[in-house]
Amino acid sequence: MLNLLKNIFETKQIPDSDSNENLELLCGLMIEAAYSDGKIDQSEVNKIFDILVNTFKENPEDVRIQLDRSLSNKNNSSSLYYYTSKFNKEYSPEKKILLIETLWEIILSDGDVHDYETSLIRRLSGLLYISDVNSGNARQRALNKIKK
Repeated sequence: MLNLLKNIFETKQIPDSDSNENLELLCGLMIEAAYSDGKIDQSEVNKIFDILVNTFKENPEDVRIQLDRSLSNKNNSSSLYYYTSKFNKEYSPEKKILLIETLWEIILSDGDVHDYETSLIRRLSGLLYISDVNSGNARQRALNKIKK
């Protein structure tokens, strides 16, 4: 599924000058999801790093730098709207659903789902105009992938 997400994002012909902005966008949302329970486990950070480097083929050094920036900005309450507004402008509903699935995979990676994390996904789904049914289906796909 992550490869499908990567392929869908790659089909949008994004100029290289926007690659840092796209990395910021993806990394920021992933950190927001991981931090929604008030802490970020190393397993969650490792999962985010692996997804960005191995699936999205981002430069590992760029990912480390952006991860540090996103971790330091994780308490910025306006960042969630900032990220979702950019996604709404640039990506199709299918891409947004795949993003929710990826975020579920990150949340589920530490083996513990908190109410705050569920609430974040619900808020993100609302901001991205994704139905509860589609979000629930994305969660189930992520859970099935992690169980494998």
